[in-house]
Amino acid sequence: MSEKEQTPSRPTENPGQWRLKKTIVMVGMMGAGKTAVGRGLAARLDVPFLDSDHEIEVAANRTIPEIFARDGEPFFRQKERQVISRLLEEERGVLSTGGGAFLAEENRRTISEKGVSVWLKADLDVLWNRVKHRDTRPLLRTADPHATLSAIYAERVPFYAQADLAVVSDGKASIEEMVSRVIEALKARPDVLEWT
Repeated sequence: MSEKEQTPSRPTENPGQWRLKKTIVMVGMMGAGKTAVGRGLAARLDVPFLDSDHEIEVAANRTIPEIFARDGEPFFRQKERQVISRLLEEERGVLSTGGGAFLAEENRRTISEKGVSVWLKADLDVLWNRVKHRDTRPLLRTADPHATLSAIYAERVPFYAQADLAVVSDGKASIEEMVSRVIEALKARPDVLEWT
């Protein structure tokens, strides 16, 4: 038997595979990359990708901006809590949440009990560069969207800091690199992700 055959090598991506034991919940500010990185992560792990905002839109048959305009933010947050709880019960995968979802104590508790929260930690400049040319963010439809984003950022960071794991989203890494960073962070959580 050759030396190569005797020495077990550490698996990289194949021939084994990752096994997901709990749903990975992406949290963070608008523009942090929760949907893009979440999709890439789900593809890499070969699990379903879920998006709470999309599920709310399907259930309400309206877009998020339409829900905010017609029913207000409190109604939206109530629906968001219901959807997140249902998705954590029904299916194991990668769940992307809206920027405000993690502010609710009930959501943080449910996510911690039934999944693992991963904060995509991006600084204000990175976020502004990603959202400034988009008109799809109801909370930024103000006279000074940069000041609004800055205020929202300051308010929300202490909540995001309570996430189980934090992964830096520096605006330079590709989606694939970000996915690798998240998997690296998750290696500290064998109760969530294990190599088989």
